[in-house]
Amino acid sequence: MVSSSFVLLAALIALVASQAMASDPSPLQDFCVADKDSPVRVNGFPCKDAKDVSADDFFLAANLDKPMDTTKSKAGSNVTLINVMKLAGLNTLGISMARIDYAPKGQNPPHTHPRATEILTVIEGSLYVGFVTSNQENRLFTKTLNKGDVFVFPHGLIHFQFNPSYDKPAVAIAALSSQNPGAITIANAVFGSNPPISDDVLAKAFQVDKKTVDWLQAQFWENNHN
Repeated sequence: MVSSSFVLLAALIALVASQAMASDPSPLQDFCVADKDSPVRVNGFPCKDAKDVSADDFFLAANLDKPMDTTKSKAGSNVTLINVMKLAGLNTLGISMARIDYAPKGQNPPHTHPRATEILTVIEGSLYVGFVTSNQENRLFTKTLNKGDVFVFPHGLIHFQFNPSYDKPAVAIAALSSQNPGAITIANAVFGSNPPISDDVLAKAFQVDKKTVDWLQAQFWENNHN
């Protein structure tokens, strides 16, 4: 007779394995178009009735072929994200994408995607990109990418992209392994949280005086995602 502890261990291993295979749960049907009007609350969105689904649920006139405005961002970038909030057909499919425009000397500041791995390809110009591994090593991996090059940012790690050109814009397309990857821009989260993190905490964490922390918290920490 199989012991209950063995069954529990097998179930735990299966659960861990299933989580390792994909950021989002694997779909159990051909599609599950998001029903954003449903009162049901689930991890993601409930499914729209299949008989009410049309081709338009899988389509978005996103204008990703057109340059996006980078002048309104202090970082000099514009991230146009196509996720399940904009394209209902992405629900349960574990993927999303973004067009990223960079002004000369613009950047997509250090940030992390809590729910996704990212693969990025340069469409125009060049980018200096990198990511940092977790504690304790905090190892930095960087590369200069040119048109057509591809780079992967592992799930959850802090990463960035920077356009080194003084006079030429850059464009990249990113694919992410979640229908809703999320983004945490490090500076915004630390110094622009609502309500603010105590300056005692930040002064100690960054080994600076409180005046420096107060000045940083007084800045306008904008979101470069659309």
